[in-house]
Amino acid sequence: MTFQPFLNAVAAQVEQTTYGAYPTELYDPIRYIMSLGGKRLRPLLTVLSAHLFTDDWQKALNPSVAVEVFHNFTLMHDDIMDQAPLRRGKPTVHEKWNANIGIVSGDVMLVNAYDLLLDVAPSQLRRVIQRFNRTAAQVCEGQQLDMNFETRWDVAEAEYLDMIRLKTSVLLGFAMELGGMVAGADEPTTKHLYEAGVNMGLGFQLKDDLLDVYGDPDKFGKQVGGDIIANKKTFLLIEALHRAKGTKKEELDGWLNAKTFDKTQKVAAVTRLYDELGVRQMTEIKINDYFQKGFEALDSLNVAHARKKPLLDFVQFLVERES
Repeated sequence: MTFQPFLNAVAAQVEQTTYGAYPTELYDPIRYIMSLGGKRLRPLLTVLSAHLFTDDWQKALNPSVAVEVFHNFTLMHDDIMDQAPLRRGKPTVHEKWNANIGIVSGDVMLVNAYDLLLDVAPSQLRRVIQRFNRTAAQVCEGQQLDMNFETRWDVAEAEYLDMIRLKTSVLLGFAMELGGMVAGADEPTTKHLYEAGVNMGLGFQLKDDLLDVYGDPDKFGKQVGGDIIANKKTFLLIEALHRAKGTKKEELDGWLNAKTFDKTQKVAAVTRLYDELGVRQMTEIKINDYFQKGFEALDSLNVAHARKKPLLDFVQFLVERES
């Protein structure tokens, strides 16, 4: 994989980044959640975007870790709100310590992200911070919308897509925009990178929705059908609610309203309804459309193909991923 050396550099930078020492109860949770791994796709997108425009892409490493630290800060707080017991197969911070520690450790992670962004050139700093601030606010807006949707059954497709754009996609867009800014690309180019990242982020999140239902349990890394069991408002469920009529609507509503049920039976029944309603095919078309928009945006950049290849290969990896 042409992007592997860049991924190795990102992983090494994450590993050697320090956050503070005392009190240990404040900083140990940060080291813990950052050690749990993950795809590191956000910092990798930053570094690969910088590589489009400069051989000195290593100067994007610290700023790229800022994006990863911010992302994990949101996960730490999300896990508290969701009362989630596991993160990447390990106990969540609030389970291993407690919720109060998770809140304060998350807060200082946000401060750490700003510290890491200070590594950009002074001439770029104001713009970088402005764009980071706007992105961070949008992620919070997306999280609030997601919480609002928990009590609604009339969420429209456009509303859902806007929510995941805010909660997930804008950070991928910023990650790519940041790489361009660090490398000295002009503003029209960095805006182009941002739009590419947002479209790929939409495709990425919809792929997550799809894999939660149709993924291979041995490859997906978490329980397949978890969204169905929890009645989570995903693109697939929203489409099914829109399409279901007659007996199919009655059956779907029955599973959604059931207070007690066999989890395996519910997952199998709702998955069958998705198949009968053509939801899987529509979701796959939507995913491909968003990734195609991302590819088209990257193709239009006035950059040599050899420069683009690691980034294009990584995006293709995201398209084909099974976990």
